Amino acid sequence: MHHTEENPWTITSEKPIYNNPWISLTEYQVITPSGTPGIYGKVHFKNLAIGIVTLDEDMNTYLVGQYRFPLDQYSWEITEGGGLLGIDPIESAKRELLEETGLKASEWMEIQRLHLSNSVTDELSILYLARGLEQFEAEPEDTEQLIVKKVPFEEAYQMVCEGKITDSMSVAGILKVKLLLLENKLG
Repeated sequence: MHHTEENPWTITSEKPIYNNPWISLTEYQVITPSGTPGIYGKVHFKNLAIGIVTLDEDMNTYLVGQYRFPLDQYSWEITEGGGLLGIDPIESAKRELLEETGLKASEWMEIQRLHLSNSVTDELSILYLARGLEQFEAEPEDTEQLIVKKVPFEEAYQMVCEGKITDSMSVAGILKVKLLLLENKLG
């Protein structure tokens, strides 16, 4: 069988199944790459997923802890949130960092773009490194019960390695910053 990078799927029909302010779910009737009929469900996110790894002058980072309803468990993560489509993602990152941690950063660097679960969703994540940190008052949304803790970056890295941080954006962001540090690319 010859494989190419061209789309081997044919959509014969699509039906909206669910819609709310954050996501929509569509069911597609398809012809699969093998030529057989099938169905495919896709979750579309109406925002970008934004993640921010912080790094202060003493090599500390800020983690945000919260209970994640879909997982039914507590999760330690980098700062994360939704970025509105149609505006510069860095503006959403700055807003989320201030809302969740009370931090403002003078230095920003995009470090990674990810598709978070590309078998079921088109959600795109953009990860940033924020440095030159200054503390202000946090402004969490009413639906958020957050705990913010400052830890040495190496401790956050160890939490990833030991499976104590499992959120995909957090894992990718922390590992990317570790790589940049090892390669002396952060000055």
